[in-house]
Amino acid sequence: MAIQITAVRLSAGGSRHEHIVRLWWTNPATDKTGENTRAQIVTWIEDEGGQAHTSDADGHRATVAVITPDHGEKYLRTHADRVWTDNLLALPRR
Repeated sequence: MAIQITAVRLSAGGSRHEHIVRLWWTNPATDKTGENTRAQIVTWIEDEGGQAHTSDADGHRATVAVITPDHGEKYLRTHADRVWTDNLLALPRR
């Protein structure tokens, strides 16, 4: 299953990818929608082979990838055209 991330929630006072705590998504193939914690999406991508992306108004897609830092929890960030991007941070906030 592939999902499109449509909105995010950051922890209070947070502004970086590491502060994303919740994500809203839709499955374009089925129109199913949902919301999950960052940890749930990380597990889904790593353990279940899930795929996620963002899409802007022009239809440009960026793949959501799991980042494993030296310290702290895993987090999500987008990658497009071999460049790390801030597409998740550009999404609407909830």
